[in-house]
Formats: sequence, C-alpha cells, structure tokens
Amino acid sequence: MTNRQRNNLDIYDDVAARWWSDDIRWVRTLKNMVPARLRYFDKLTEWQGKAVLDLGCAGGFMAEAIDDRGADVTGIDPAKDAIAAARAHAQDRNITYDVGVGEALPYADASFDIVVCVDVLEHVADLPKVLSEVCRVLKPGGIFLYDTINRNPIAKLATITVAEDMLGLLPKGTHDPDMFIKPHELAAAMIKAGLKPNRQTGLGPRGINRRFDLVFGQLPLKSVIYMGSAQNESQ
Repeated sequence: MTNRQRNNLDIYDDVAARWWSDDIRWVRTLKNMVPARLRYFDKLTEWQGKAVLDLGCAGGFMAEAIDDRGADVTGIDPAKDAIAAARAHAQDRNITYDVGVGEALPYADASFDIVVCVDVLEHVADLPKVLSEVCRVLKPGGIFLYDTINRNPIAKLATITVAEDMLGLLPKGTHDPDMFIKPHELAAAMIKAGLKPNRQTGLGPRGINRRFDLVFGQLPLKSVIYMGSAQNESQ
C-alpha cells in the first residue's frame, strides 16, 4: 500500500510561480537533468517536425528543450499551477499545454510520433493504464522515451535517504519507494500494453557545476535511475 505521506505531487504546484527562477535548488536539479536525457534520446529519434507529447511536463523544462529541436510539442500534467507557469514562460512558443493525467489522455488515437515521459512513471496511480494510453496515442511505429527509478535498497538509499532527507536535492515526501519500478517489471508492462521495449541504460550524477549543483549523464548501471525507449509496433 502506498504511504500517503509519500509521493507528494503538490510540490510542483507549490513552486510553480518560481519554476523558471533558478532560485530553488531541487527545481534546478530537475532542469539540470534535461540535457543528459536529451543527449541519450537524440540518439534514438529525430525531433524535427515530429508531433511530441511530453507526458508529465510540470513547468515545461523538457517541452521547451524539445521545441528548440523543431518538434510540435504538447505538454500535459495534473499540476494546474505548474501548467500555468509553463504556458506563461512559453507564450512566444508554439507549445500546447493541457491539464490531465496519463491514465486518461485527452487525445485521439495515433496522435503523436513520440511520447516522452521522464520522472513520472514512479508517481502514477495506474502504471498499466498509463502505458496503455501511451500506446494508444502513439502512431504505428511511434517511439516512447522514458526514465524512472529502480526499486531496490540502493535506489531507496540514494533517492530517499540521501537526496530527500540528507541533501535536500528533492523535497521530503517526493517519492514513495514502494512505487519504484524494476527494469524487468517495466519491460513486461510495456509489452502487455502493446509496446516493444528496447535497451535501457543508467542516468545519474557525473559531476558538479559552478553552483555546486549536480550535473547528470548516462551511466552503465541502472541501479538508481534508468532510461530507455519502446516502439509501438501496431499496424
């Protein structure tokens, strides 16, 4: 059973007004993860002219980075204030932002070439339903790009004890370790949803910047955060 004091999704609305200010350390940490994710995702797909859904977009860090690559971007998130912040920051961009959840995406079948879902799957109420919806809104041959957190003692130590409780890299209560997902479990769930999983790789800290914030990159181990892709092979 999920601990009700964990998996606190209110944190995104709580800081929405300052999402793009760069004065909140944990929000900067999320922003700093975007380049590492895209260095990997760029190897797996072309963005130019593609219809892309950023599922769980929060205040729009990933959505704007993908927009910079020439994609036609739609972002969706249940955090209404975060969506408002994303819209305000992207007022000169052609990005569509919607309020909604992954279990019930308000889009027609085969609407997107790519669905990006980062820092989200470990938070959702119904993982099989979210993956089913991802497959539904993807075009045949479309690609699902994701990252999430592994479920094991090392990941719990790194994300809860160290990142939340000791270093304050994330607000306390951000994650529920019982909701973390082992790589083979996610692969099996994707197959059941109609997606063909591809290889996975690790993601994690590779250094620090001038503000003493973590800088992220691809890692060989999937012990804590891992990322990967899957294909919609329906015809």
